[in-house]
Amino acid sequence: MSRVRLLWEDGDESLPEHHYLLEAVPGVGNVGKLVLDTLVNTHPSRTVLRILHPDLPPHATLNDAGLLEPPCMTVSAVDLPSGETVLVLTANFQPLSPAGQYEVATAVLELCSDAGTGLLLILAGLAAEVGQESVYLVCSSVADKEAMEARGLEVSSEHPSAGIIGLTGLLASLAPIHKVPSACVVAETAGTSVDVVAGDRLAKWIEESLDLRLGLEIDSTESTAEKLREFFELDEIAEIDIGLGNSVEGDSEAFYA
Repeated sequence: MSRVRLLWEDGDESLPEHHYLLEAVPGVGNVGKLVLDTLVNTHPSRTVLRILHPDLPPHATLNDAGLLEPPCMTVSAVDLPSGETVLVLTANFQPLSPAGQYEVATAVLELCSDAGTGLLLILAGLAAEVGQESVYLVCSSVADKEAMEARGLEVSSEHPSAGIIGLTGLLASLAPIHKVPSACVVAETAGTSVDVVAGDRLAKWIEESLDLRLGLEIDSTESTAEKLREFFELDEIAEIDIGLGNSVEGDSEAFYA
């Protein structure tokens, strides 16, 4: 039995109409999370759903209203300047256990399947040497690969060579089982806590390759990056230190996010 709890907002009981659902969690350079947090902060948006799971770190945080809220993942509906509405799934944490990550990934994919998501677009960062600035497109099924190639896009079969770990890897690899079209876009990053340059590169790739006009400016991205740096530095936190790190050991091409 799944331990996922869904808290719908404003009377919603299913995902609103959409084509794109974009996902990112904290990881190397926080590249994908930076793009999505900026998207939510820049354009009109509303919270659709909060996803709770007991394996999320026990870290309650203050929301914009100054109220404590439990650790969760959030789905937001964002109205882009083009008039298109996209859904954004992001969080400050991901479940700490493999079982928790699997359960959350399965719950998200079931929601996408029920709502007829046109494309689950997973954003990530890949640890690389300074000066390496590639963006890779990775797919998990022949059908998704052919769909991307039909758009004239190159799908990588070599990177990331060590694969993808965590919730991101599960969402991407399990999507075909749930018949959810998906693609993972990975930007190389030097791995700073919040890599604004790599985030900007990732956003531009999405706009140019998928013709999805995000309408982001570098100034707004930098502003969001500063908020993320402040959060992850955890300068002021009540109670115990529970080791909320997001470093990844091992091969440089294994990554969270």
